[in-house]
Parts: sequence; C-alpha cells; structure tokens
Amino acid sequence: MIPFQNIGLVGRPGHDGVVDSLERILDYLTRRGVNSVLDFQTAGLVGNRGDSHCESDELANKSDLVIVVGGDGSMLHVAKTIAEAQIPVIGINRGKLGFLTDIPPSKIEDSLEEVLNGNFSVDRRFMLAASKREQEGSERTLGMALNDIVLHPGNAAQMIEFELFVDGRFVYSLSSDGLIVATPTGSTAYSLSAGGPIMHPTLNAIVLVPMYPHSLNSRPIVVDGDCEIKLVVAATENLRPKISCDGQEVFEAQAGDEILIRKAERALKLIHPLEHSFYGACRSKLGWGNRLEKEE
Repeated sequence: MIPFQNIGLVGRPGHDGVVDSLERILDYLTRRGVNSVLDFQTAGLVGNRGDSHCESDELANKSDLVIVVGGDGSMLHVAKTIAEAQIPVIGINRGKLGFLTDIPPSKIEDSLEEVLNGNFSVDRRFMLAASKREQEGSERTLGMALNDIVLHPGNAAQMIEFELFVDGRFVYSLSSDGLIVATPTGSTAYSLSAGGPIMHPTLNAIVLVPMYPHSLNSRPIVVDGDCEIKLVVAATENLRPKISCDGQEVFEAQAGDEILIRKAERALKLIHPLEHSFYGACRSKLGWGNRLEKEE
C-alpha cells in the first residue's frame, strides 16, 4: 500500500463547486484516518477545517500527495512547487476542460479510495525552463512552465521579429505575433488553439508553433524534448516583446536578448485512476467521435 498519510489540498476560489468538493474530500480523509494539510487560502474556503494549515509554498513539502480542486489553471498554478518537491498530484475537475484535473466530482470518493489503496498510474510530465543569457555568458532564470513558454508582443496586437535556433543551429527568422514553445502536456492548450498538433503526453518532444506568421509556409515544428531552443529577439523602441510561462508574464525583452528554453530538471508526477485514458479524455474534452454502433 502506498503510504499517503499526509495529503495536501489546494482549492482555487472562483470555481463553481470547489467548496463542496473540498468538504467531501475532507470528510473522506477523516473517515480514512489520513491527515489533511491545507494552505491558508484553501482553509479559508472551508471554515478552517483540516488537520493543519501552512503557506502555499510550504504545502508540497508537508504532504505525501497533493489534491488540486479546480480547473487546469489551478494545476498550472501549483505545478512548479509540487514538481520541485517531487511528490505526486491528482486533480479534481471543477473547471472547463480538465486534461490535468481529470477526476469528475461524481467520482471523488471512489477515485480516492482506489488511489489510497495503491491502484493508480503515474504520468511524469516534463516541464520547460526559460532563462536569459547575459552579456558575460551567465544565465538569468526567468520561469518554468508545464504547458508552454510564449514569446508575444504583450498588450499591443503587433508583429514582432525574432530568430529561432535549435541546439545552436539556425532554423529561421520570422515576423509574427510570436512563438509558442509547448510540451506534450501543453499541446492540448494554447498550442492547439494556434494550430499545433496534439501530442501524446508520454512523448519526449517539444512543439514550436508560430502565432499568425507573416508567411504562407510557416508551420509548427516538433523537435526532440532534450533540445535547447534559443530565441534572439529583434525588439524596437516602441515594442518590447514579453515572455510568459503558463500565461504568467515573467520578462520584457529588448533588442538582441537571447532567450533559452530547455527541459526542466524536475518533472510533475501526475496521478490518474487506472481507467484513465488520454484518448478518452480527448473524446470527452475535444468532441471526438465515440465508437460506431454496429447492428446485430
């Protein structure tokens, strides 16, 4: 049996049903005799219930397993600290799509029972790390992302120019609204909306998706997951491109800046019930057709 004795709970406010799901999880953990650890914000949603409370950045280090209640954005919000602590995480979907938070509220107790009995699978989802190369050759860390790192113009809807290198080899220069650098996990998020391919989450690959390129032959490129991606920015005085990690702006670039994107050292351990299927999730979330009914 897997020794999950201290279970962290994260519930983001603003999602319908989050409080109800948190209450049900706490009731279940109490019946199982398992300790619950809540960050202060989550504890405030449920009247300060739970066995112990802590700061959000301490939650992962005090838990054997973290349960995230909310949407995929909720999982992205805590992915970095959970990955660094190298503890597994499972998601209860109270958002819209639910590729990362994939357990429906109707199956909370049944799914947690299976997980606490050791019946689950684990996906190791690699993350991306962005840095800026300084003039003296050192690197300044900018941020990490589970879904994607994006070069974009910021608030202005204007084209930007940049050069792309993969493992030191020049690929192209491009004028576009930017570039999405996505993991397989992020291939069903922003990258998909921009015309990128759907990649199975177990692939060791990165997809590079131009955003509205000023070219008829610019298409997404899939490269090895261990490649180093380098973007050399051609910024102007009136336009400073931005770098965002999972939708959070982390840096404003200037002309000549070199942005490096690589696989992060730590991966996110994402737990699923045994019956979970990535293709089943695509059928459910993306409207793929189910099996054809055959006449007897």
